[in-house]
This record gives sequence, structure tokens and C-alpha cells, in this order.
Amino acid sequence: MKTKTSHMIAAASVLFAVVLAGTPAPAFAAEAPPYRSPLPVEGRLAGFDGATTWLNSAPLTPMQLRGKVVLVDFWTYSCINCIRTVPYIRAWAAKYRERGLVVVGVHTPEFKFEEDLVNINTAVGRFKMDYPIAVDSKQQIWRAWGNQYWPALYLSDATGKLRHHQFGEGGYDKMERAIQSLLAEAGPGPVDTTLVNPSANDEQMQPDLASLESGEAYVGYQKAENYRATPKLREDRAQMYTVDRLDLNQWGLSGQWVVGAESAVSADAGAGIAYQFKARDLHLVAGPGAAGHKVRIKVTLDGRAPGADHGADIDADGNGVIDATRLYQLVRQNGSVKQRRFDIRFLDKGAEAFAFTFG
Repeated sequence: MKTKTSHMIAAASVLFAVVLAGTPAPAFAAEAPPYRSPLPVEGRLAGFDGATTWLNSAPLTPMQLRGKVVLVDFWTYSCINCIRTVPYIRAWAAKYRERGLVVVGVHTPEFKFEEDLVNINTAVGRFKMDYPIAVDSKQQIWRAWGNQYWPALYLSDATGKLRHHQFGEGGYDKMERAIQSLLAEAGPGPVDTTLVNPSANDEQMQPDLASLESGEAYVGYQKAENYRATPKLREDRAQMYTVDRLDLNQWGLSGQWVVGAESAVSADAGAGIAYQFKARDLHLVAGPGAAGHKVRIKVTLDGRAPGADHGADIDADGNGVIDATRLYQLVRQNGSVKQRRFDIRFLDKGAEAFAFTFG
């Protein structure tokens, strides 16, 4: 789970029992009362005023959604926690659409580049999201809901009352049971009580928590921590950096960079970043610096080509291309997870680096 200041993996702790079917009563028995879900009332659906535009749908209001069970997902497209949640959101939208579930994604940016509608549309297509999405580039919906997390899921019943929530990835079984419970409460008809088991691509694979000892790290000076290179980060001005030995979860720049509040921009060809980490997966949120520009990259692990430990966005020799501003999977350790030194060199100047995430 990502907040404005932290990154963690979490799951909601609301537990409940769902009674969706039973033995039919004899013909002479009194009719059974309508099913009522045991989920508590947590508030009301706040709506989506302030959306700058909508994707896959005309604008939706709480009144239009009355009679539907509504799942609201706050996400942003470069957040690895959100990316790993998408297969479940997409599977629930497809499975329960005809039964009365409406999924609404709310895309609220963390970084400035995530406000760009072209970038958002590209991500929606890439992740095959076919449900309504409110674009919240001014964070007005985020503030109206009092939200603090990416991803954050809120579930309302058919009368617009919030009945369940979850902050962070995981807890998928509990959320789906809550969906089933409120669909059963909403009206007659069977509810499929099986659980989805969606397929996921490389970056959407669930994290290896048992081996995860590295957390999110920002490159921009506003949130940078554990930086260990020479000299100290210089704000908003070109500077030549060198990096030597690193301890676990320390990182540093090499070559010439201009470090801004959100990101660092490579000011010459061959500039690099090193990171000492322990996790199965290493991702870097990065961009080419300008639309249409491409930046070649070279990745090594412990000074050698990654081989079988390469991520989906590079090859076994460590070669890849940054051609859009998004999350790139650069390492997936194949086999036992060990502490490694990661180095990336940007072979063309102008690359922009934002944050490291792990899984």
C-alpha cells in the first residue's frame, strides 16, 4: 500500500460470514425474510465531483448508481501495488457485472506525469481496464473521500451506504466475499460464490513477501532517503556524482544529474544509479524525458549481466529501452532470492528517474 509518505503491503481485517443459500423451505412454511448482510455501515458513497474527465463511461453520480453495488478503486498507473491489484478488479467487474456490481476506478496521480491524459489512456489500454474510470488529476475526489492510500477500495451497497473497505493490496478473498454478500442483499437471484483466480502478467505477479527486505525509495530530493553517494544531492542544479560501496537499501547516483523535487534527470550519456537490495523483483519508475524520445539502458547485477534474473523490460544481457514514463520491471530473481547490487546506466542523456519499488 502506498501513501503520500510510505509504502507497505496491507490487507483489510474485516471478517464476516456470508449465507447465500440454504435448503428450500417446505411449501407450507412462512416465506423467509430477505437476506441482510452483516457488514456494518461505514459512511456514504461520496460521489465523483471534480473528475476532469471520464474514461469508458459517461460521468456517474451516486443517484445514477442507486440500486447497484459499487466498488470504488483509487489507483495511479505507476504504483506497483495498484498494478498488482488490477487483475482482481478487472475479474470482479466482469464476473459480477450482470448481477449488479459497478466498478469505478478513480485515477488520482502521485507524480506530475500521471496527470497526463495520454499517459493515463495508454495505461488503461495496457492493463485492459474496461470499466468506468474517473480521472482525478486535481485530486478533488481524493480529498472529498478523505483518502490516503494507493490502492484503496471502498464498497457500497445498493442504497449508497459504504459497507466495506480495504487499503493496500492483498485481502482479495475477503473483498470478494463482501461483494457477494452485498449482491445477495441487493435482490433476489443466485450469486456465484466461487472466488476468482485471475491470470497476471510479469509485473502483476503477487510479491514474494517472505524474501522482501527492500521498500520503496524515491529519487527526487523531496522524499529521498538512504542516499549514499558523493557529493550530497544538489537541488535543481547539474552535478557530477560518484557511488562506491553500498549497504542494504542504500542507493546512489553516478555521472551528471539534475535532481529535482520529484525526480532526477540524467544530464549526460552514461549516467547511472546503483541500489543494494534484497527482493525477488526490482522496478524503476522512469521516463525518457520528452515525448517520442527513447533512452537505451544497460542493467547489471553484481557487476554482471542479469541472465535468467532479468526483468520483463530488459533482456538477459541487461539491455532495454525507456520509451514512455511508467514503471519498468528490471529484475526478477529466478530461484533463491539473494541480496544483490543493481546498477543501471542510461546510455542516452535525458532519462528521468522517479522511484524504485520491489516485490
